[in-house]
Amino acid sequence: MLTIDWGHAGPTMLAGFLASLVEFIEALTVVLAVGATRGWKGALGGAGLAMLVLIAIVLILGPTLVRIPLDLVQLGVGTLLLLFGLRWLRKAILRAAGIIALHDEEKLFAEEVATLSSLARVTQGWDRVAVATSFKITMVEGIEVVFIIVAMGAAGGGLLIPASVGAIAALLVVIALGLALHKPVSTIPENTLKFTVGVLLSAFGTFWIGEGLGLAWPGEDWSLLILGAGYLAASILSVSLCRTKAEAAS
Repeated sequence: MLTIDWGHAGPTMLAGFLASLVEFIEALTVVLAVGATRGWKGALGGAGLAMLVLIAIVLILGPTLVRIPLDLVQLGVGTLLLLFGLRWLRKAILRAAGIIALHDEEKLFAEEVATLSSLARVTQGWDRVAVATSFKITMVEGIEVVFIIVAMGAAGGGLLIPASVGAIAALLVVIALGLALHKPVSTIPENTLKFTVGVLLSAFGTFWIGEGLGLAWPGEDWSLLILGAGYLAASILSVSLCRTKAEAAS
């Protein structure tokens, strides 16, 4: 029987929660636009179908990756997570520096409503446009969540369950917000979340690359805090440098 050290798994669960929260908020914006414009039957049906597919992917990939030698999994997953985290950090840094625009959920919602309103409506049965739109956005955003969850779970130590718990908690939070607000969740500082998740994923990726190469990290799991602090400091410095460069160029 698998025993999980929840104290040890806490950082994994937090990373899974924050990463999933960002992606689910983006999916929620489009699903809400579909529901408000085309009807809730197709919107919820498409999103629900995508969730079933994503759960099936997790159940299939999780146990499969566990069969691969742990050091190879840690090296491969660590590399991918590091690249994933650095991509999120790059966008978050550029947005924080004012070089690229912040993600505007209200604008995205309005654009989706305008696009969906221009299409012919279905009076009976399932609205294929609504189902397809909700399914597509849920799959696109959900695939990133699945990748992170499966990657963390494949790194060993029974982390698939804590990472999944974090993702499910994020999903429940987003669903609750959607039911309560019936509008885009624009009050949550999305770029700050992406900044945080980028730091966490980069720290996890670096840690697991070292594990895969046989590196003995000082302090073992506590090294994640040092790695995270290092990435955070470098990112804050990058924001300042990018902002200064942008101001000088203008």
